[in-house]
Amino acid sequence: MGLQYEEPFTIPFAMTDVKQEVIISQFISYCLGLSGRQSESIGRSDLDVFEQYGLIWVVTDYELSIFRLPIYNETVRIVTEAVSYNKFFCYRKFYVYDEAGNLLMDILSYFVLIDFKDRKVVPVPDDLIAPYQSEKVKKIQRAPRYQVLEHPENKDYRIRYFDIDMNGHVNNSKYLEWMYDALEYDFLLAHRPSHIQLKYVKEVSPGGMISSKVELEQLTSQHEIWSEGHIHAQAIIQWEKRDDR
Repeated sequence: MGLQYEEPFTIPFAMTDVKQEVIISQFISYCLGLSGRQSESIGRSDLDVFEQYGLIWVVTDYELSIFRLPIYNETVRIVTEAVSYNKFFCYRKFYVYDEAGNLLMDILSYFVLIDFKDRKVVPVPDDLIAPYQSEKVKKIQRAPRYQVLEHPENKDYRIRYFDIDMNGHVNNSKYLEWMYDALEYDFLLAHRPSHIQLKYVKEVSPGGMISSKVELEQLTSQHEIWSEGHIHAQAIIQWEKRDDR
């Protein structure tokens, strides 16, 4: 068990969709900010890590189990902990509970440390992780194998100014938004996600175009984000039919 940190959060109107449910991509970004506040509280803010080690954190994967999506004006409790790490990966959990204590979402995130100068992955320093009280393990968490899509449908987008974050690359939340948008509106109205596995392969830089590709088979959608001939992100989403239509 790592050192836990928690905050209450009331879902605002601007973070909800037509179903009054939280927009997952934006909610993940909020959770990431919450983990940043824990890091600040123990002297491991992004600025501290950069100034002391010359390193920056990068998210490589998310795995979400979704039992119910929080809705507009609902207050939830978000608990996070950096659960474990190995030579190159750090694993952080987020647990989202309703006011009755029911688990709504379980989010596992994978992080690596990048040398700011050469942009290469570096081993995780033990002293950097020590304040989180995380367990050091040898095992590497294995994400599912992603198959290259053979006959996808796709939508193309120009990368916009507000897609770019303060690091000068496309914000992570945009990838999942592009993936959702490749599915039909009526499908999204009639279904909700129960599990999402998302992998970031390569950063997307400003300018140019991206292509959001999808193959949907029954209740499983597989996604790819392409730009300039390269895959930049992949995902597998499991869907459930809604019973509220």
